Amino acid sequence: MLKTAICLLLISIAAFQTTAQSPKSLPPIEQKMVARGLVDVQKADPDILVELKYSTTDNFIGRDVYGELTRAYLQPEMAKRLAKASALLKRQKPGYKLLVYDAARPNSAQYDLWNALDHLKIPARSKTQYVADPKMGSNHNFGCAVDLTIADEKGIPLDMGTKFDFFGPLAYPRSEQEMLKKGKLTVQQLENRQLLRSVMTQVGFKVNTTEWWHFDGMSKAQARAKYGMIP
Repeated sequence: MLKTAICLLLISIAAFQTTAQSPKSLPPIEQKMVARGLVDVQKADPDILVELKYSTTDNFIGRDVYGELTRAYLQPEMAKRLAKASALLKRQKPGYKLLVYDAARPNSAQYDLWNALDHLKIPARSKTQYVADPKMGSNHNFGCAVDLTIADEKGIPLDMGTKFDFFGPLAYPRSEQEMLKKGKLTVQQLENRQLLRSVMTQVGFKVNTTEWWHFDGMSKAQARAKYGMIP
């Protein structure tokens, strides 16, 4: 009887795990991403931390844009690269982890972000410096870009000099030396950024010149030709 009970328990656990991992158990928005072949980055590497900022109110809009989307998805090749970057970081700084703030983004959410710039009174000519025109799409809309930082052994994000979604030269990689000379950024903050940049570029991601947190896996033209936009 005991053996039978144990067997039934194991069967029940296996069935529950299968159901829990089934795409049908995911929110509809995530089911669409899985159906398009995108990969949950935490399945590529469970050590990667995820806190989608647009699923919170801690973003430049100040409200939840993503709703039920709480997992970070990327195209398979991008998820593999991110896992490699995570491994590089763990070798260089044991205990440190990548912390993803944004990954694949529905184009409908891109319109929300784009329109929010009007409320911030960002000049029309400057809008694309901060948010890609949704008609053209962002690399996020193709699952080929990731926004992230590094968390220390306690899970606390390293000091990068600005928060995620900071608009202005303090966040620009191209302006770092100028900001350092002016005393607006510290050597430690730049070293933290460089650590992130190092592991990401070694696996093929490209640096964005105006956002220290943003990395592209390929050009937008390549992404558009290879992958469809996420609606």
